[in-house]
Amino acid sequence: MDRLEAMRVFVAVASEGSFTRAAEYLELSPQLVSKYVAQLEEHLDARLLNRTTRRVSLTEAGARCLQHAQQILADMQDLEHQMGDFGQAASGTLRINAPVSFAIKHLAKPIHEFQAQYPQVDVDIQLNDRKVDIVEEGYDIALRIGQLKNSSLIAKRIAPVRLVLCAAPSYLQAYGTPQHPEELQKHRYLRYSYLDNESLQTPYHGLSNRPGEKRGEFVCNNGDLLVSAAIEGAGIALQPTFICGDALADGRLVRIMDAYEPAPLALYAVYAHRKLLASKVRSFLDFIDGYFGHPPYWDHFDRADNK
Repeated sequence: MDRLEAMRVFVAVASEGSFTRAAEYLELSPQLVSKYVAQLEEHLDARLLNRTTRRVSLTEAGARCLQHAQQILADMQDLEHQMGDFGQAASGTLRINAPVSFAIKHLAKPIHEFQAQYPQVDVDIQLNDRKVDIVEEGYDIALRIGQLKNSSLIAKRIAPVRLVLCAAPSYLQAYGTPQHPEELQKHRYLRYSYLDNESLQTPYHGLSNRPGEKRGEFVCNNGDLLVSAAIEGAGIALQPTFICGDALADGRLVRIMDAYEPAPLALYAVYAHRKLLASKVRSFLDFIDGYFGHPPYWDHFDRADNK
């Protein structure tokens, strides 16, 4: 007996509610449909269907068998699709959503190299720092930074994202170097507004005080601007090293309070839970995995005498 075919026929009968309609759907004779179901029942030693002259209904055993049979057939279809897809070149338009600062600084080269390797893939990349609904908005992949919560989406960890407190030497010379988080209340904190998002909260969330003389609060939703402001001596910033690493390496910024460095976040590639993953998506996920290094290249400032 062909067990997969028998399961396929059984699922069709259960779905159509009739041997005759199942036979028409499968383009088989009613006799052959009946034979397959009977063989499956014999193999499982259980009656799967209650048969009357007017209708067919599932038994308790049949209802349980139907769930398993549908899953087995779906998994088999997925396997066949993926195996066949290996021989096909990735193609089509790959729609990616990515954070603004990270994309501008670190995505141009990998996207260029990916397309050189997969020339039939068009890339449409849209930048913003809000959390997009990748299914509703039609994205194949979203690159996200944070501590992701459980969801129906699949998240592939791409690289660690380290957060550091930093300030310009001129600022520290003028206002002193804090040694403990409580001392930050006496300093001007350049606040990243997306820290209000729970996935990005840190021990410094909510700080907004400033030094002795009256100075307005500095809040922004873009890390590049905050790092530039810190370089100009405007205050202390908490930013990822993929933004401030170059300034730390050449001394325009100095790390402070290393003992209180927040736990690292991570860069994730997030995609919808689809059984049939398109080759363009799978190819990009494989390509970007490990691309930035371990540790990522933007943390190489740590090798300099800037600790």
